[in-house]
Amino acid sequence: MTLTAPFDRITIEPGKMGGQPCIRGFRITVRRVLEILATYQDRNELFADYPDLEEADLQQALAYAAFV
Repeated sequence: MTLTAPFDRITIEPGKMGGQPCIRGFRITVRRVLEILATYQDRNELFADYPDLEEADLQQALAYAAFV
């Protein structure tokens, strides 16, 4: 299931990652993105370690966490 705007980058699939909200169907949960954001001070380093993530993914994960 893909949520609609403003959360169109977040997917929820019952058979993937235990049905937790994920970023764009990847096996990376919104919760993990928030943990990553709390850990990395340098966004360039973050994107080097997680090349599939985009800035819009990070922003949407933060917005989703604030919404729910």
